[in-house]
Amino acid sequence: MCLAALVDAGVPLSYLHAQLATLGLSHEFILTVTPTRRQGLRALYAEVALTLPPGEHRHGDHHHATAAEPDQGSGAAIAASTASRNLPAIEQLITQAALPDRAQRWSLAVFRRLAEAEAAVHGIAVDQVHFHEVGATDAIVDIVGTCLGLDYLGVEQLFCSPLPTGRGRVRAAHGWLPVPAPAVLKLLEQRRVPIYSNGLDGELVTPTGAAIVTALAESFGDPPTMTLRCTGLGAGGKELPVANVLRLWIGEVAYLSTPVAAVARSAPAEAPYDSDTVTLLETQVDDLVPQAVGYLYDRLLAAGALDLFTQSVAMKKSRPGLLITVLCRPEDEPHCADILFAETSTLGIRRQTQQRWVLPRHIETLETPYGPVALKLAYHPRTQAVLNVHPEYEDCAALARHHNVPWQTVHQTALSLWYQRADKAL
Repeated sequence: MCLAALVDAGVPLSYLHAQLATLGLSHEFILTVTPTRRQGLRALYAEVALTLPPGEHRHGDHHHATAAEPDQGSGAAIAASTASRNLPAIEQLITQAALPDRAQRWSLAVFRRLAEAEAAVHGIAVDQVHFHEVGATDAIVDIVGTCLGLDYLGVEQLFCSPLPTGRGRVRAAHGWLPVPAPAVLKLLEQRRVPIYSNGLDGELVTPTGAAIVTALAESFGDPPTMTLRCTGLGAGGKELPVANVLRLWIGEVAYLSTPVAAVARSAPAEAPYDSDTVTLLETQVDDLVPQAVGYLYDRLLAAGALDLFTQSVAMKKSRPGLLITVLCRPEDEPHCADILFAETSTLGIRRQTQQRWVLPRHIETLETPYGPVALKLAYHPRTQAVLNVHPEYEDCAALARHHNVPWQTVHQTALSLWYQRADKAL
């Protein structure tokens, strides 16, 4: 349903085919999108038909799955494969593909959130979760394709309505499960998603769909104020008493105004640099020992914090304190907030959603007399001029310790060699 809605909103199917081909799974599926109707409403229906290798065959109506998902949001052809993939295998597929940065980052976040929910449901470690179903080819196409479509449309922020619970039971690899399926319920619980019952039987939210919205949506509720640019309608596979359609609304607001549902980037003339969305978390404390600050930094950075810093402040009763500021991606906010509450004495955390200008960058390895050093290069998005060259600290530190030379010597040598090579290229 997500894929079909995105195509209906303007994402070329040829673009999805080309980008998904970089996953190296083209021999395993065929993606098609066709017009259809649901309760008199026109929509598009996406189908991921699996092309099974010799010796494998289809089994009834359901995948052999860790979690129940009989009605894939994209209308996937239901098939069973003897292979299963765990989270590291899926992450390797995604990171090795030539995907746009945001689409890759979002895809990894969706699968990570789904793995965490499955691990919690089954009482195992995240890396031990085997996605017999959602790690199958069709769901990888669903998730990565959805992230590609959102990136193509320039969506900066995504908002979602409350979700229907459905009712009854659904058959999965481990037998009959209640609706919502355990993984879905865990995902909704983790993000505190508002839910409601519309009296319909069957599974109305699948684990894949729940993972997409809980990983990428800023919040759940009424749509914020915006000017609609276009809409997209994606049909589900089931015939229901109501139109089984996902509606995607793409709208625009003035840059840096109140967050809105599915906000698109401004035109290049107004926004010369790429932008992305970050969450800013702030709190202040007056009783944190210095050793705890260093430990807090380590935990937050390991949890995906983009940046963090502290400032000395004067608090109530003239007490000296620390203002702690954390920048993170929206999908990492719950984990970072958990760490702040666990590792400090704060009773509350302020949060803001912000946009930031970002430069395109890539990592390049340079051979130096001391050994290889990775350099981060940042470019102007229009002129492609290199605006910043930064040798990676850890590489320089490791080589400095190995050769017993000052860190600055390795750092400056790497910079000097890079600029010499750049001058020769000119």
